[in-house]
Amino acid sequence: MKEKPKPHQRGRNLSGRRSARNLKPRDTPSHFIYGTHAVRAAVENPNRTKTALLATPNALSRLREHTDTGTLKIAQRSPGELDRMVGAEAVHQGLVLEVMPLPRPQLGSLNSHRLIVILDQITDPHNVGAILRTACAFGADAVITTARHAPRETGVLAKSASGALDLVPYIEVNNLGEAIKTLKKQAVWCIGLDSEADMALSQPMGQKDIALVLGAEGKGLRRKPRQLCDQILALDMPGPIKSLNVSNAAAVALFALSGPSEKT
Repeated sequence: MKEKPKPHQRGRNLSGRRSARNLKPRDTPSHFIYGTHAVRAAVENPNRTKTALLATPNALSRLREHTDTGTLKIAQRSPGELDRMVGAEAVHQGLVLEVMPLPRPQLGSLNSHRLIVILDQITDPHNVGAILRTACAFGADAVITTARHAPRETGVLAKSASGALDLVPYIEVNNLGEAIKTLKKQAVWCIGLDSEADMALSQPMGQKDIALVLGAEGKGLRRKPRQLCDQILALDMPGPIKSLNVSNAAAVALFALSGPSEKT
C-alpha cells in the first residue's frame, strides 16, 4: 500500500525538494481565468504567471490567430470537461487558463494620474470587473481599491473585466484615505459620486488630473473618503430614477469626465 504523503511533504518533487516553478505561496493560490478576451489578455501579459491553457480545438485555433502562446503548456479539452472545471454557468468560450494572481503595483509606481478610479469597499466582483473594463475603455491610468472589503482576483472578476484586469493597473491600498491624500498632494482633483449631491457632473473638468471616487451600492461613500474629496457630485439624470448600479454610474461618469474626442 502506497504511503500517504505527510502534510509537510506535499508539493515536493521526487528528490524531496520543493519546486519553486510549480508551487506557490499558500496565500496566493492559482485560479482559472476563462473567456476569450480575459484569456487572451492574460496570455499576452508578460507580468502574468501562466501555468496551463486548457482549450477546445476550435477555441485554441481562434486564439492562435491573434495571440502567440509561445511555450505555454496546452491541453485540449471538450466543452463538457471545461464546464466541470469552472462551472456550467461560466461562459468560458472554450478557453480556460490557470494563472497566478497578478502582482499588485504600488500607488507610487504610477507615471500618470490623468484619470484614476477609486473604489470605496465595492465588493461585488461583477461590478468591479465591469468598472475595470470601463476604466480601460476610457484610458484610466489605474483602478484603486481597498485591500479589505474588495473582491479577490477570480475568474468571475477577470471575465467581467473582459481582459482589463491584465491591461489596467489594479492597485490595493490598506488605507483609502491616505491614498486619496497622496493623490491630492500630486494635484489630483478628487470627485466623489453621490446621487443625493446638490451639484451635477455634467461636463469635462478641463486639463485637471481627476480621481473618480465610487462608494458601495447601498452604503455609498464612507465618511472619511467623502470628506477628503474636493467635490461631491451627482450624475445629471432628468428621469424619475436618480440612482444607477455602481458600474453603470462609473461608465456614465467617466464618459462625462472624458468629454468629446477626435478619432484619427
